[in-house]
Amino acid sequence: MNRLILKYAYPITAVILVIFAWVVYSRAAQGWGNVLVLAVAAVVVWAIGAPTFIYLWPRITIGGFKRAILKRGFGGGPIPVNTLYAEPNVSSASPTGSLMGTGTDDVLYVAGWLDVKNGPQVLHVPDMDGRYYSLQLTDPSSSANFAYVGKRATGTAAGDFLLSGPRWKGDVPHGMTRISVPHNSALIIGRVFVENESDQPTAYALAQHMKLEPLGDQESST
Repeated sequence: MNRLILKYAYPITAVILVIFAWVVYSRAAQGWGNVLVLAVAAVVVWAIGAPTFIYLWPRITIGGFKRAILKRGFGGGPIPVNTLYAEPNVSSASPTGSLMGTGTDDVLYVAGWLDVKNGPQVLHVPDMDGRYYSLQLTDPSSSANFAYVGKRATGTAAGDFLLSGPRWKGDVPHGMTRISVPHNSALIIGRVFVENESDQPTAYALAQHMKLEPLGDQESST
C-alpha cells in the first residue's frame, strides 16, 4: 500500500482535488451558504482526521506486516514469533504470493516478528566476510527504525546482539551488544546482498544463519 501511494501520489492528489472542486462547484450552484457549511465540515474533518491518521497509520502498516508474517509468511507458511525466515530467491524469482515479492533485485530478504515481553532474545549474525547486509528493527507504534545491525552499522564480523525490553535489568553477557526494544516488540526486515546468480546459494546460506534465540538458551550452551 505504501509503495502504491508513493508511486501514484501525484495522480491520486489530482483526482482528489478534481473531486473536491466539483463538490464545491455543485454546492456553490445551490447557494454560497452551502459552501460555508462545506468549509466548516472540511475544517472539522481535517482537524480530527489528520492527527488520527498520523497516529494510526504506522500501527496499521506495521500491523499488516505482523499479520502477514505470523499467518502467511513468505507464501510458504506462517513464521512463528521470534523466528527469522530467509527468502531463498531474489524478488523477480520469488513466488507471486511472497511477502517480499517487490523491491530491489540484488538482495535476499529476511523477516520476522520480535517479541521480548517474556524475556530477551539474542540475535546472532554469522561472519559475512565483507558482504553487505542489513537488519532493521522497526517500532510498531511509530513505524520508525530504532536500530540497525549490518555492514554500515556494526560491521560484517560474526556477532550476538541482546534484544531486550526497555525495563529489563539483567546483565549483558560478555561479548554481546545490547539493543533496547522500546515497546517490547519489533518488525525485523533484513537484506543480504547477492552479487550474481552463482553467488545466490552462498548468500542464502548466510541468511539462514541469522537467527533469534532466547537468552536462556544461549547461556546454557556456553
